[in-house]
Amino acid sequence: MSYSHFNMFERGKLELLHSQGWSTRVIARELGRHHSSVARELKRNHISNEYKANAAHIASEERRNLVRYLGKHTPERIDYITEKLEATWSPEQIAGRMKQDYPDIRISFKTIYR
Repeated sequence: MSYSHFNMFERGKLELLHSQGWSTRVIARELGRHHSSVARELKRNHISNEYKANAAHIASEERRNLVRYLGKHTPERIDYITEKLEATWSPEQIAGRMKQDYPDIRISFKTIYR
């Protein structure tokens, strides 16, 4: 099952229907969404019992920008790889040694090549 965020059009329609007193289930049917998605959207983005589509859209974009995958590349590991490359180790050797030094992290030699 795929997931899609509410777009500005849906948020505008949600604002209008919510302000008219429609229930989340009826709004969900109108938007073709699950009623819990509508309820979460209203709960997440209401300000003093009002839902404003534009403010909700901006807040959603800001939340999405805050969430970033940090990846496996910490400064410590980058220094480790750089040190080994300068010592003329091959990426295969570095990846093999990292399995011993950092058993919780697996980095492919292809990643080191990149």
